[in-house]
Amino acid sequence: MNIEDTQLVLIDVQGKLAEIIDESEKTIKNICRLVSGCRLLGIPVLWLEQNPEKLGPTVPEIAELLKDIQPVSKMSFSAYRNDVFRTRLEEHQRRNILMTGIETHICVYQTAADLIDAGYQVNVVTDAVSSRTKENRRLGIEKIKERGGCITGTEMALFELLKTCENENFRAVSKLIK
Repeated sequence: MNIEDTQLVLIDVQGKLAEIIDESEKTIKNICRLVSGCRLLGIPVLWLEQNPEKLGPTVPEIAELLKDIQPVSKMSFSAYRNDVFRTRLEEHQRRNILMTGIETHICVYQTAADLIDAGYQVNVVTDAVSSRTKENRRLGIEKIKERGGCITGTEMALFELLKTCENENFRAVSKLIK
C-alpha cells in the first residue's frame, strides 16, 4: 500500500448495532485510530451509513473525526451498488482500498466482493471490523480472503503507508497507536 493510491472506506458504524458488536469498544477505538491516521496522511475517506433513518447515525467518536465529510446513505448491503459511493470512489482515482466497519459478514463482505470484482485491491483491517458474533466476523474475513482480498491490522496498515520513520507524519501516527 502507498499513500498516493489508497483510500479508506468506512462502513456503517452506527447506532445501537455499533454498541452490540463483538469487541465493540476495541473495534471503534481502532476505527478512530485508522480514520485519524488516514486524515493525517491525506488519504481520502469514504464514509457510509446503512439506512440511517432506521439504524441511526454513525457513533459520535467517529463522526466527530469526519465533520467536514458528508456520509453516503445507502440501502444496499454492498456500498458498490450505490451510485453516489461509486462516483466518489472513482473521483479519487485510487485503486487500493482500506476497509473498516460493520458488519463483517454482510456489508463489509459484500462491498469487498464487489470492489474486488471491479478490479480494486481490498485490504480489510481485521482489528477494525466486527459483527455481532465472533463467528460471523471470522466468516466474513475468511470469505473476503477467498475472494482475493488482503488482510491487515490498524497498526500494520498505518506503518505500511508511512514506509519510513523519516516520514513527516511518523510521530503523529505513532502517537495514535500508543
